[in-house]
Amino acid sequence: MASTPFEKPHVVCVPYPAQGHVTPMLKLAKLLHSKGFYITFVNTEFNHRRLLKSQGPSSLDGLPDFRFSTIPDGLPPSDANATQDVPSLCYSTMTTCLPHFRRLLSMLDGPPLTCIISDGVMSFTLDAAKELGVPEVLFWTTSACGFMAYLHYRHLMDRGLVPLKDASDLSNGYLDTHVDWIPGLKNMRLRDIPSFIRTTDPDDTMINFALHECKRATMASAIILNTFDELEQPVLDAMATILPPIYPIGPLTLLARQLSASPVSALGSNLWKEEPACSNWLAGKNPNSVVYVNFGSITVMTNQQLIEFAWGLANSGHDFLWIIRPDLVKGDAAVLPLEFLEETKERGLLASWCPQEEILSNPAIGGFLTHSGWNSTVESICEGVPMLSWPFFAEQQTNCRYVCTEWGIGMEIDNNVKREVVEGMIRELMKGEKGKEMKKRAMAWKESAVGASLPGGPSSLNLERLVKEVLLARKGT
Repeated sequence: MASTPFEKPHVVCVPYPAQGHVTPMLKLAKLLHSKGFYITFVNTEFNHRRLLKSQGPSSLDGLPDFRFSTIPDGLPPSDANATQDVPSLCYSTMTTCLPHFRRLLSMLDGPPLTCIISDGVMSFTLDAAKELGVPEVLFWTTSACGFMAYLHYRHLMDRGLVPLKDASDLSNGYLDTHVDWIPGLKNMRLRDIPSFIRTTDPDDTMINFALHECKRATMASAIILNTFDELEQPVLDAMATILPPIYPIGPLTLLARQLSASPVSALGSNLWKEEPACSNWLAGKNPNSVVYVNFGSITVMTNQQLIEFAWGLANSGHDFLWIIRPDLVKGDAAVLPLEFLEETKERGLLASWCPQEEILSNPAIGGFLTHSGWNSTVESICEGVPMLSWPFFAEQQTNCRYVCTEWGIGMEIDNNVKREVVEGMIRELMKGEKGKEMKKRAMAWKESAVGASLPGGPSSLNLERLVKEVLLARKGT
């Protein structure tokens, strides 16, 4: 007899309300749906409106055993098509969302709740899970190395290294202080620790938010990371001694590609509308000839920094595809010189958003100028694309350090960006000896990533274990 939907296990998935968190959580939800779970996916009202606008309202309707729900984020109403202020959003979700989440759980459609999977920085959900007696898994969407660095914020403060004594510490060499005592992390300096430590204020919102969320990580039934064993084994081993069971189930990009075609597998997660012209423009370009430039969903820069990147790209002589979000430039619209637009019109394409995985998999892409967000880093590894890194904030600095010094697949551009440096590094990335070596290493890491995600590979097996050992534990299945 065919099973009814009400016999299915029911998981509620709660991402942190920003693009880089929604995307991997939706991939995980699709994977669990393919394994027979009924899914309730909980966005904030603000982000759900953006998702409806970018994907089209009908794309989220009528999905079999996959429902979207919403809770308010506690911030003032806004119609902006942009990422909300991160410190305000963190404080608000931490302090206002729990009652709304409890109410949502009390009104759930579908089968009885089996478990909750929440973003690692939406830990208010743990209280609701405890009240209901269901297991909760925290999904930290960072790298393992980034997460481990956050877990040691308290130690940095206890040692007097953080907060900074004076604003001059940002530029006087203090950030080059070696941090060689965090288990599992190698060749680290203060500047490689997630950037929220770069404050002189002991009451800084982001430091205290990180301390709060990391402390609560020990309350979870298990922790998921979008990484794979071979990439971050030393830090995963060290982390296993201080946290609940850890399940590395990445790259989720590659596991999700194995799903059979269905309305659920086709669900998009982009909060900005994609421009299909990007893929069309790449058609016919020579292999490894195009620089892809995308600084993610949160990075902002000054217009002068934008101009320096522009002329670096122009003067490198290489074709480029550059994603410039509407809110990329701080407090203003991005304004590029007419001379730049005229000079590069035959070999450059500017767009506001794109299907990044599809772009990175295109044979024409030879290098990726990135902010080193973890999703972008993993997606680049999955396609064997070497990187130029301009980290902006959070654990992007940690990811950049590992990309450049441990994995050998990237080079870092200084925060004080200069066009001649950008030009030289693009030339090296695309045609230089170091660029060729980076490409070789990137292809080797791609092979490892593919192996981890194939049926029977470590990440696939970890996902199976997660389902049996944690998510279905309460059902005795």
